[in-house]
Amino acid sequence: MTDASSTAAALSVESVTHAFGPKKALDDVSLIAPAGSFTALVGQNGAGKTTLFSLITRLYDNRSGSIQVLGHDVRKQPAKALSQLGVVFQARTLDLELSVIQNLLYHAALHGIGRREAKTRAEAALGRVGLEARAKDKVRALSGGQMRRVEIARALLHGPSFLLLDEPTTGLDIGSRRTLLEEVRRLIKEDGIGVLWATHLTDEIAAADRVVVLHKGRVMANGAPQELCARAKTDDVGAAFMAIVGEDAAEPRKVPA
Repeated sequence: MTDASSTAAALSVESVTHAFGPKKALDDVSLIAPAGSFTALVGQNGAGKTTLFSLITRLYDNRSGSIQVLGHDVRKQPAKALSQLGVVFQARTLDLELSVIQNLLYHAALHGIGRREAKTRAEAALGRVGLEARAKDKVRALSGGQMRRVEIARALLHGPSFLLLDEPTTGLDIGSRRTLLEEVRRLIKEDGIGVLWATHLTDEIAAADRVVVLHKGRVMANGAPQELCARAKTDDVGAAFMAIVGEDAAEPRKVPA
């Protein structure tokens, strides 16, 4: 496995377990997402991806293990940790009746950013995702892919170093999915932003990515795509994923983060 410890960690999750009543949603989960890189968190529906995101963002309290963002523990230093995060949740949260720029200005106000500075940041963020020309349009007039790009622009307003994107391509067509992936990878390359991209679609994984396979709340594999393929004795990442999650998971598999 790739030794992620040699690379600066934007996100570090160690031995995190979370349950809803008697049902464990996450079971001793550990992973590292290096800074300035694309980490794909891959799992089927119900694998625990959204639960993990909710713990990272403090929607849920992690009562076991530790979660650190750029070295800041989310329980002990929540303000510092969350200030480094930009988040795009699976459910869309834009106000359809407001313009694109109004949505961004409202979000900036919630972060305590003054209106003049907010306008400058909003225009810059829209430029980074290629939507500066749509600033005055109502969100309702945008395509699904464009709405996602607005949400990414919104997530960038406070200058985070790490982005969490939970199933961001849900409901998008093939072209919009490709465009969104290209925009996110460009942000990584040009701005050094780290990304944790949750998905159930293995065709969104590139050869240079890091991959964490989450299945029924457990990390089943963690490494480069070629390492997963070698383990499953296949050249196809999708086939490797299915082989790995199909393995006997009766006992937790300890995988180096």
